[in-house]
Amino acid sequence: MNNLSYKKTVGFPENFLWGGALAANQCEGAWDEGGKGPSVADVMPHGIFGGPQYDAAYYPTHEAIDFYHRYQEDVALFGEMGFNILRTSIAWTRIFPTGEEDAPNEEGLRFYDRYFAELKAHGMKIMITLSHYEMPLALAEKYGGWSSRAMIDFYMKFCKVVFNRYKGVIDYWLTFNEIGNNINKPMMWVTAGIDPERSELEQTCYQASHNQFVASALATKLLHETDRTARIGSVIEYKTMYPLSCSPEDSEVVQALKQKCYYYPEVQVRGHYPSYMWEYFAKRGITIEYEPEDMDIICENTVDFLSFTYYRSRIAGKDYVESVQKDANTSDSVAAGDKGRRGNESILVSGKTNPYLKTTASGWSIDPDGLYLALNELYDRYQVPIFVAENGLGTKEALVDGTVHDSYRIEYLKAHVEAMKRAICNGVDLFGYTMWSPIDIVSEGTGQMSKRYGFIYVDRNDAGEGTLRRYKKDSFEWYKRCIASNGEDL
Repeated sequence: MNNLSYKKTVGFPENFLWGGALAANQCEGAWDEGGKGPSVADVMPHGIFGGPQYDAAYYPTHEAIDFYHRYQEDVALFGEMGFNILRTSIAWTRIFPTGEEDAPNEEGLRFYDRYFAELKAHGMKIMITLSHYEMPLALAEKYGGWSSRAMIDFYMKFCKVVFNRYKGVIDYWLTFNEIGNNINKPMMWVTAGIDPERSELEQTCYQASHNQFVASALATKLLHETDRTARIGSVIEYKTMYPLSCSPEDSEVVQALKQKCYYYPEVQVRGHYPSYMWEYFAKRGITIEYEPEDMDIICENTVDFLSFTYYRSRIAGKDYVESVQKDANTSDSVAAGDKGRRGNESILVSGKTNPYLKTTASGWSIDPDGLYLALNELYDRYQVPIFVAENGLGTKEALVDGTVHDSYRIEYLKAHVEAMKRAICNGVDLFGYTMWSPIDIVSEGTGQMSKRYGFIYVDRNDAGEGTLRRYKKDSFEWYKRCIASNGEDL
């Protein structure tokens, strides 16, 4: 008779991936150089669509932090910290300026040739997000973005070019950034073809999501045929959610909200639409148009791993859902189901926060235990390798004697690294972590530079003034020690 034995994991595995995460449209700048065409991100100066005239006085992403011209300097700094992976994205409009060209823009490809070679020279693996809250503006204007099935072919043309060009170079691919945020963020409404004043928001968003599911599955199939050494995954936004009270009604609200989040990995990881979503669609009068072969394509081409972004947790109950964005552009109430035409009228939005948690200066909850719970929940549910694609603390900062004394960031990240270690020791197959963002970049949601996440300070303000000089913050040396010790020296 054999005895069962278990070899306990005591820390991060030797091959654990440590690094940072960027998005091309938030760091590169050079928005009209090298043959690049305009993307939807280029006409959204403050996370809001610029309108038909695109006449804002200042567009922060047009120059951003000038990474396009300074990537060698920045990659060297990432290498100095010891990164063994960088998550970034390829700007679709550098490769296909309008999306409809027959041949790719060679100058755009040569930029990424140089950039990726620089990363490899510093010993980093590369994870690429194919679509990170951006797409060619021309496709959004002409076709209505992802609400149109025509987008699938344009996306696949893009995928075919970059998969072949970077075979053996890119180690990991992600199909869409935070795909579940189609219904949550104004940035995504443009790519989904939504006019919030006139569109049936849910109908359009869920149709756009279906078209993206098919595109993601086809991209997964293509990559597996093109490059057998690379892996491809999904990335969702995930916030651990707690019921306001032990009332069953509050727990039902939390369950319904979590199901909305699970919907996306259910399709991409498990390969099928969950029954609860068909029931939701029926109740809401939502009709998903699809081709007969779509469900087989989705079923047969599931992703290799699941990644997620985690910054904070939420609380919810029958009478309210914690608001997670308090600016004028918030749309989290849409996802929760705010009072009125967009959702379940029994759920209201409130600014109330979890009384058991500290918050950042901007009011976000600080909940490393929530990351531990998220890792366990997602791994227990899907049993595929897990990757933390984003995590970090953003706040206003100022240089003091050529640096930033960001002990609050060190404290935040230390607690989240410890939470990951606990999850790994509990059996979670977590293979990497990319902090958002290793260098200060333009905010996707507001266009600000003043809300800073990085280990590296960039001399740039919200008005576009500054030298763009880079400065190491105190957290730079902390993360360097963390990586060198594989998460032991915190």
